[in-house]
Amino acid sequence: MSEYTTVFGSIDAYAKGGVNVIDDSAKNYLFSNMFEVAAKSLPFERVVVAKNFEYVIEVARAEGVSPWYTCAHDEFALSLDHEIEVHLVKLDDPDAVVDPESEGARRLDDLPAGQKMGRIVLRRGHMALLPVGAAYRFQAPRPATLMIQTIDGPETVHKWAKICQS
Repeated sequence: MSEYTTVFGSIDAYAKGGVNVIDDSAKNYLFSNMFEVAAKSLPFERVVVAKNFEYVIEVARAEGVSPWYTCAHDEFALSLDHEIEVHLVKLDDPDAVVDPESEGARRLDDLPAGQKMGRIVLRRGHMALLPVGAAYRFQAPRPATLMIQTIDGPETVHKWAKICQS
């Protein structure tokens, strides 16, 4: 019986990887490494690594304290390696802060008016719901890899030519 060892990557230790194309064209495939994208990004720059119609998977370098964000729909955040805190505020008037018909995350200028909902501590593999009607910010004591499931919006950064191997 063969033995297998699981090796976890992180923002500070990952294997680049690649795509082995067999009997096809490399133009039909894209590949990017989430840890590499986070390692080469600015803090809290939300870079698209996967897209399906309007839905996107963003990867961000969580480092320090992020700006406040809100969204007119639910989002999800997942820590891929190190600890990341999520701070939540229930907005007093969500429709005054973000258009309910808008898509994607919106950066806020300041701490929004509303009741503090608490914080969630994410560690490797932990996921948090970023609910509609709330504002959130991230805080990470050391660089970490953050994955966010959302809809393409004004905070979404597209770098396909820089991050994908073909």
